[in-house]
Amino acid sequence: MQTTIDKLQKGQKGTIISFDIEMIPLKLIEMGCLPENEVEVVQIAPLGDPMYLTINDTSLAIRKEIASRIFVETHP
Repeated sequence: MQTTIDKLQKGQKGTIISFDIEMIPLKLIEMGCLPENEVEVVQIAPLGDPMYLTINDTSLAIRKEIASRIFVETHP
């Protein structure tokens, strides 16, 4: 099922499908936020922002606004 990272729950995994390169900070791309890489939601802050993710063994925190622009295919 295709969705965006901001819709994933803690512990869910997915594979990045696509994103608008104009809307994603270059730093995220440098840290591995690229199509076909696996992403897992590790933690969501109490107020929902930021989200803590693991992308190909790299841990990072991103804002929900950015997460809503990254499309993933969820794993069952």
